[in-house]
Amino acid sequence: MVAAAVSGAGRGGGLLVVGDVVTDVVARHAEPLAADTDTAARIAVLPGGAGANVACWAAHAGARGVRLLARAGTDSAQWHRAALVAAGVEPVLRVDAEQPTAVVIALVDAAAERTLVTDSGAAFRLGPADWDEALLDGVGHVHLSGYLFFCEPGRELAAVAGKAARARGLPVSVDPASAGFLRGLGVPRFLDLVSDTDLLLPNAAEAALLSGADDPAAAAAALSRRGGTVVVTLGAAGALAAREGRVVARVPAVPATAVDSTGAGDAFTGGMLAARLSGADLPAALAAGCATAAEAVALVGGRPPAA
Repeated sequence: MVAAAVSGAGRGGGLLVVGDVVTDVVARHAEPLAADTDTAARIAVLPGGAGANVACWAAHAGARGVRLLARAGTDSAQWHRAALVAAGVEPVLRVDAEQPTAVVIALVDAAAERTLVTDSGAAFRLGPADWDEALLDGVGHVHLSGYLFFCEPGRELAAVAGKAARARGLPVSVDPASAGFLRGLGVPRFLDLVSDTDLLLPNAAEAALLSGADDPAAAAAALSRRGGTVVVTLGAAGALAAREGRVVARVPAVPATAVDSTGAGDAFTGGMLAARLSGADLPAALAAGCATAAEAVALVGGRPPAA
């Protein structure tokens, strides 16, 4: 890993995100879910997906040349493509004729916290056959959605994309994506799969699971001893970063009135990567990520408003 080059600071160039598009069904309920009967909710069907959200927030934050490689079903590929284009993202969508687009039901409570129910659909069929070396042309940084690592085709694609990026001297980041799926895969296996990553972006729960340390600073420090930079998002407490076993930056959150936390971590990642590609130092990039996360929690769904 090349810590000084993390996130392509000062490199210029575009951003390639390899990940997922998802149809989000966001149900906001003011009262606790009631068993065996109805619970009133405000429901919206929106484009989402961790990888797609990161790409859209990076473009929203000013990154140029943002490209997304993902897989969608024939049921909604055209809708997702149009939404990405409207957000300023170049969509490279492989259309799956056998599986529908992934769907996530996000149950959002009165505190804006969400519980996710996921059908991965076509997203878990994105694999090495979908890769094209030309995807790296004009790119300064490669970001891999953690959901790639939770299925065999995705793991193979992550290895191919990572190797190709390193051959061009491009830094690679990974968002672990889901504590639940990490437990299913196994922590040692995940850490082995991302051992060459320049930038790891867990939230506090994921960092605790991956490191065995409940304190976010201790978790970030422990994970960074494996190499590269580790950035832990802390929700309303902001974010911190560690390198070589010590915390090197910490920033507060940007105040916001939260209505839906869906995609807040993706927004942080997109904002941070956009800032690093523009030449921002690490503390400034963390602050930029917190700013986009604050925008995200004030909106319903995981994407910025279309331009």
